Amino acid sequence: MSRGSIQGREDFLNQIAEKIGRPRSEHVEMPEWQSQPQWDVFADENADQLVERFKAQCENIHTDVVETNVAGLREAVAETIGAYQADSVIMWDDDRLERTGLDDGFRSQMSALGVETTVWDTAKGEENIRVAERAGVGITYSDITLAESGTVVLLNAPEKGRVVNLLPENYIAVIPRSSLVPRMTQATHRIHERVQNGEDIPSQIHFVSGPSNSADIEMSLVVGVHGPVRATYIILEDA
Repeated sequence: MSRGSIQGREDFLNQIAEKIGRPRSEHVEMPEWQSQPQWDVFADENADQLVERFKAQCENIHTDVVETNVAGLREAVAETIGAYQADSVIMWDDDRLERTGLDDGFRSQMSALGVETTVWDTAKGEENIRVAERAGVGITYSDITLAESGTVVLLNAPEKGRVVNLLPENYIAVIPRSSLVPRMTQATHRIHERVQNGEDIPSQIHFVSGPSNSADIEMSLVVGVHGPVRATYIILEDA
């Protein structure tokens, strides 16, 4: 993770220490918790069980699930776009989508069907956002997937615009089966390990659990207020 500069930190902390009447702590030890149940929940479930748990949760969050392999991904995505009756798509500029079949050939196939397909282009700046606003479908690739909550974790990057999963009316997430973990505990642990290994981690990490939902007003559920109205997760069998 890139580190910025913090100005006035020492003065701020010294002022707090002075107000509470004690010296600044020179060293802080992480406590050793006697009980850590977060590591145990669903920890013994195998890949098949995690998939079933994930699919069951997706029913609760109004998200369709499709299972396929690399050979079938194009068809699965095309059928989903057709079901949404969308005539435009925007997708991440992501090698993983290219390698799994959503490449030039796929875009040509979509064009022949009258579906305009745009790949996020960093050189075009905010024009990408205008395209995403008009797009009928946004497509991304899940970095980590939480079985418990039906959540895809998206590590954003310049070529992976964060509005692709937010602005279009419909959302498709391509989910490699190997990305499934039991729950948030394991997802944050994976991210923490990458930080500890010195990897650059984006400042924006999105946790997306199906279409946009809100029940702020009189506890009445409204779908699509802050994001996509419909979502489909396509679980991809690992090669």
